[in-house]
Order: sequence, then structure tokens, then C-alpha cells
Amino acid sequence: MSIESEQLLSLVKKYNVPGPRYTSYPTAVQFTDQFDKGVLDAYHTNRTQEKREKSLYIHIPFCFSLCWFCGCTKVITKNQDRGDVYLGYLEKEMELINKTIHSGSVIKQIHFGGGTPTFLSPKQLRRLGMIIYDQFQIHKDVEFSVEIDPRRVEEEHIIALKEIGCNRASLGVQDTNEAVQKAIHRIQPFEQTQKVCSLLRKHGIKNINIDLIYGLHRQTFELFKKTVEDVLELDPDRFAIYSYAHLPSIMPAQRLLNEADMPSTGEKLSMLVHAIQFLPDYGYQYIGMDHFAKEDDELSLALKNGSLQRNFQGYSTHAELEMIGLGMSGISQGDTLYTQNEKDLDAYYEMLDDGRLPIKKVLPLSSKDLLRRELIMQVMCKRELDYGQFFEGDKQRFKEHFSDELFRLKELESDGFIQLTETGFMITDLGKLFLRNIAMVFDEYLKQKLHQTAYSKTV
Repeated sequence: MSIESEQLLSLVKKYNVPGPRYTSYPTAVQFTDQFDKGVLDAYHTNRTQEKREKSLYIHIPFCFSLCWFCGCTKVITKNQDRGDVYLGYLEKEMELINKTIHSGSVIKQIHFGGGTPTFLSPKQLRRLGMIIYDQFQIHKDVEFSVEIDPRRVEEEHIIALKEIGCNRASLGVQDTNEAVQKAIHRIQPFEQTQKVCSLLRKHGIKNINIDLIYGLHRQTFELFKKTVEDVLELDPDRFAIYSYAHLPSIMPAQRLLNEADMPSTGEKLSMLVHAIQFLPDYGYQYIGMDHFAKEDDELSLALKNGSLQRNFQGYSTHAELEMIGLGMSGISQGDTLYTQNEKDLDAYYEMLDDGRLPIKKVLPLSSKDLLRRELIMQVMCKRELDYGQFFEGDKQRFKEHFSDELFRLKELESDGFIQLTETGFMITDLGKLFLRNIAMVFDEYLKQKLHQTAYSKTV
């Protein structure tokens, strides 16, 4: 598959439209602050009756400086004392959450996201660890991951993370070229990243992920290729190679970037194609969309055994876990209900001061949502669809229920994205580049006006 192919470039032009990344279905666009509190209370009451393993996501919103490309929910400050205040409120939130889960529930996954979790000092990180272990039962084999900004971490941070149980680190790199780093306002010499990797391994945190972005300003195919070669020297277990989403109307900091410096759509796609073709030669399996992992990594094993999932952190393991999001803007994903915390920091604090969970938005899932969620997640995580896994194996009922969608799939088949059979379809190597477009066929919310400006383009 060559990016110079006129056929591929034509397909990119045809399918490069705004669309969800499907870290959930329905997507966060459907969340509403107009909800029946009784529905939320009933969900929490029912949750107390079921002993179950869970995943914990903790959002640390603070950053020392602004990266102009970033779309994360964040607070820019150099005052680390704000971390102490925030931890106090996280403890209040955990106490309230504890009342909504079964006393025997165990946390099997923990993830610190941001913002910049390593904005917290080593002392603050230890305090956060103590709060977590005081409030929850933690599985002896917990997967405990932390996002790290290599520019803002010292050896004592890593020692503290190891002490509280961290066993996986995701390092934000984005691009190793200085010109690109200047353009996006994130100067990070490669030596800093190398040093942090060495310190992580020195202290026993050996599972390392590297986060890159393709499509950044001043980035070219050759510069991206060199970035991939650079970070391969670090021998990470996983790569997350994200598509840059340029949405200045939603992310005001991106207005500081010069759009004339952005690579063309064709050149941007060539970067992803290169990663997909190049990384397997070095032992990395293409998981889907933006994730790669070594063949013996848990993510690759999850792909093989069917337990791979997508949640608001991207591709993840342990599809059976309910995810509880804590902190400002934290999102929780339950079986039948999604919630999002207040995004305004002062309002988040105020709700907790009132003794209330800081939930701002809620989305109860209908039976139709659950059906389409399972279908879309099979597309995103298994790269195939078996009609017999729905409607108690009644394939004819599936075909009748999704007749319009199956008709639309014929165009995707003619463009080489899928191979249709009587019982389902398989996604081709070409189709892996357009997973979002394939999943969009089954998304019944996309016709709504609010969806037309909410998403980045699919390529």
C-alpha cells in the first residue's frame, strides 16, 4: 500500500470527514446536564449491591506551561500548592464514591491522566497513593499507569510513583524535532526522554509507552520518520501514535498555531501508513487506529483473546471493568450509564464542599445504545463483525434491523475497506486506516446538528 497511490489519495479525500474516535458509544457529545437525578441515584444504589472489579481514572488537571496543540482539560499554573488543595478534594470525592460501590469491590486498574500528573511533587504523589489505598481495595496485580511529561519529572518523582504501586508509564514525546517542538510550544530535548526512560527502568517501572502525534505543525514525513526511529531506541512496550486534531473553535490555544505550517492530508496519512508498515518489522503489532504494542504485551494479548476495549483512554485491556473517573472533568463509564464531572475547577470544589458528587453531565444508555455500542466496539476492537453475535444468533433479524446500514456497507466494500459475507464482514488492511468511517455507518446520532462541528476529521 503506497501513499503516493492516486487511488488511496482519492479515498482519503472522499472519507476525510469529521467523525468520532469512538472511545465510547454514544460519544461524550451526547452527555447532558439536564438529567433525572433519580436515574443517577438508582444506578449508584444498584452498584452497591454488586461486588465487582473496577478501573479507576484520576484526572490531575495542572500543567506548568501551555502546549499549543493540546486539547486536554487543564489548568495552567506554576503554583504547586494548588496540588495540595486538589488532593484534599479528591479525597472527599473518593469518600463519596465509596458509598456508591459494593464494599467488596476491588480496583484492578489505576490510571493517572491530565493535565500533567507529574505536576504533583513527590510528596504529593505519595499522599495521593495513601488516599487511594485508604479508600479502596487494590488488586494485588493491579495495572497502575501514569502519564509523564519528561520535561517535568525528576528521579524522586519516579521513586515516589514506584512506592505507590505504579508499574506502567506513558511518556509524552509528540515529536523529537526541535523545529516542530518550537512550532507547538513544547521544547523537549530527546536526552530528557532518554534520561526518564533510564530512571523508570532503574527503579523497576519497566512497562513504558511512548505517545507521538502525527500531523503537527512543521512536521514532514521525513521528520516523523526520524522521530519514530529515535523513540525505537528507547525500546518501549507500546506506542500511541495519535492523529493531531485541529479544532481551534473548541480548543482556543490552537489559534496560536499557524495553519499554513500544517502538513497536507496526504502527507499526514503517509505518516500513519509508515508507522503501520514499519513498526511490525521491530516486533510491534498494530492494535488499531493509533495503538501499537509488542506481541507479548497485554494489549496484543487482549486483541487476540477478545478482551480488548476502547474507553476514554483509548485502547485498553480488561473490557469487563467499569471505569470510575475522579477529579475535575473525570468521565465514568458504566454498563448502562456514563457520567462526567464538572469541568470548572471552582465549581468542582463547590459541589464537594456541599457534600455532593461533582457530576455535571449524565447519559443513560438505552437498549438501542447498548446494541450499537457492542457493534461499534467490535468494529474498533476486533476488526470484524459477526451478525450471529446479536439477536440471540438470529442473523436474518440482524439483516432486517440494520438493512440501511448493510446497504451503506456495500460502498465501503467497493472501496476495499471490508469483505462482506453472508454472516458478517472482515476489515481489510486498507480498511484499518478508516476504522472510524466504518464504525460511523452504525452511529445513529451523527445526523444531529451538534455532531457536525464536534469532531476532528477521520484522517
